[in-house]
Amino acid sequence: MRLLIIGALDAELGQAARIAQARGARIAQADGPAAALVRLRGEGADLVLCDLAHDIPWLIERLAAERIACPVVACGRDADAAAAVRAIQAGAKEFLPLPPEAELIAAMLQAVAGEDDGPVTRDPVMGALLARAEALARAEASVLVTGESGTGKEVMARFIHARSRRGRGPFVALNCAALPESLLESELFGHEKGAFSGAAASRKGKFEQADGGTLLLDEIGEMDPRLQAKLLRVIQEREVDRLGGTAPVKVDVRLLAATNRDLAAEVRAGRFREDLYFRLNVVALHIPPLRERPGDVAALAAHFARRFAAANGLPLRSLSPAAEARLLAHPWPGNVRELENTLHRAVLLADGAWIGPEAIELTPLPPGRAAEPGQAAAGAAPAAPPAASPVGAVSALVGRRMQEVERDLIIETLTHCLGNRTRAAEILGISIRTLRNKLHEYRAQGAPVPVAPGTGLLPGVGVGQGRHAAPQSGWDPGALRPLDPGTEARLQAARPSGDPV
Repeated sequence: MRLLIIGALDAELGQAARIAQARGARIAQADGPAAALVRLRGEGADLVLCDLAHDIPWLIERLAAERIACPVVACGRDADAAAAVRAIQAGAKEFLPLPPEAELIAAMLQAVAGEDDGPVTRDPVMGALLARAEALARAEASVLVTGESGTGKEVMARFIHARSRRGRGPFVALNCAALPESLLESELFGHEKGAFSGAAASRKGKFEQADGGTLLLDEIGEMDPRLQAKLLRVIQEREVDRLGGTAPVKVDVRLLAATNRDLAAEVRAGRFREDLYFRLNVVALHIPPLRERPGDVAALAAHFARRFAAANGLPLRSLSPAAEARLLAHPWPGNVRELENTLHRAVLLADGAWIGPEAIELTPLPPGRAAEPGQAAAGAAPAAPPAASPVGAVSALVGRRMQEVERDLIIETLTHCLGNRTRAAEILGISIRTLRNKLHEYRAQGAPVPVAPGTGLLPGVGVGQGRHAAPQSGWDPGALRPLDPGTEARLQAARPSGDPV
């Protein structure tokens, strides 16, 4: 965990730095946002902790302009509530009250890291897999982690890194599906000032940021073939060429790759380079879906119940036998991420001494997918009523203004995606920047906009309650179920043609 602190490391901010360092974070410090921006361009960070005395809105604006994806947490005294609100409105992920609480800082670091103490498992299948992963961790070979979306591939990658000889070095992850080819190349290899329009300063890529540690390339199967060739050269030569650079830069990185695709089939189809596949697939680890390791369901559910109770300042409640039976009867098409979301809802809805079956709201199964045996007996949610026909959906739009239809379409899609902006933009066929601009307009108009996952603030929880609202881990867009045909038809019928901007 690389933590960059903006402000003087004395008094309460220094105390926060010492607590984070004791929890395993690597601390860097900058006197102000401008100096911090220089550090982030060159070294990167997993989290920025910025004193409210500094211009946090300016820093967040610059990070967005230079495509530096790093969450910013504002910190200050509770008396600075107005400044904290401005920071949150500008895009800060959370407010950390000073003097700091060790438990809150620990929860914040865990949320950013995407794990607590590593994989949670009781199933013998996963136990054997973790034993194999631990043995492989001590080697330097590349590892290809495969499995369905939401099975925990990044958690496995962090597990391997933590137990390797590089465990004290940086762990850097990049989602290859989240960026277009031109931006992905810059993110991977870095660029020099003026290399392209918008390159206001030199910046190290992910390979350089991971020097001495581990680089995870998530969703590697989505990478463009041209970039695959460049990646192959970096693996072979152990050096990168920055965009606009004049000389290669040596790097010492262990490469891990993850995908939910069958890369062997992608090679046969000509969409993935065979030589790169063999370079990445020195050792393969396949994570089975949750439905094939039922012994993990109860263990993970108890783990998530503890996490979300602590994160939301709620009493810890155990699962009742009936609630646990209902969880065990569900096939979990969204895997661990779906279970995580289900338990988060259950913790918020539960009332009494237990989390009962009435608090377990299961995601309806996709059309055509049969429930596992015993699911109906366990009290599964009733089937959703048939969706309205596309013709009827179009007729219902007649007489409405285009702006209203567009707004409802965007907010409904975002709600379906549990607030995940990237996934919603993909479904809508617009850029993430366009989506964010639209959401900013809707907020200004007073429209309810779903909260983004990982913001750490639940609807109705204000900054003054931040002491009890530790950041939440983000939801994986891969854990979301596909739209059913009826909903898909209604969305397509209502969607305006082309990008709305």
